[in-house]
Amino acid sequence: MKNVEKYHIKKGDTVTVIAGDEKGKSGKVLQIVPQKGRALVEGLNLAKKHMRKTEENPKGGVVEMEASIAISNLKVSG
Repeated sequence: MKNVEKYHIKKGDTVTVIAGDEKGKSGKVLQIVPQKGRALVEGLNLAKKHMRKTEENPKGGVVEMEASIAISNLKVSG
């Protein structure tokens, strides 16, 4: 089993971005990816993903979704 680091933020925390394109913005942590040292933050670092037509998504098309941000660029706020 790999050694997984312990981080200063947890799922559900409100965080502020301290570096990068989203600097100064804040949001709620949706998910932590400890293997990569990254986190998904609600409404930040949006990326466009091309979705195929499926039964769940009959229209398909381009969807904006959150991409991960390095945990080192986040600080707990609030």
